[in-house]
Amino acid sequence: MVEYRLTTIDNPFDPFTEFDQWILFDKDKGYDSSEYLARIIPEIPEELSEEEKNEAISEAIDLILERDALKLYKKVSRTVDT
Repeated sequence: MVEYRLTTIDNPFDPFTEFDQWILFDKDKGYDSSEYLARIIPEIPEELSEEEKNEAISEAIDLILERDALKLYKKVSRTVDT
């Protein structure tokens, strides 16, 4: 299964493995990437499978990237065993 995250091009931390450092950098810069993503996809129904949840996140990130005139954001992914 593939998981996706929204990050910025200047954030040196991995949102998967270095989340604490990643979120501190993100907040310090005033990006609030997690909150931005939450505004695009406010609630993911619990009854969805993990793959469906990841697909919803992926689609929301794609929408953010389409609207990103400053090219500040990027989508990162990782493959995890299920």
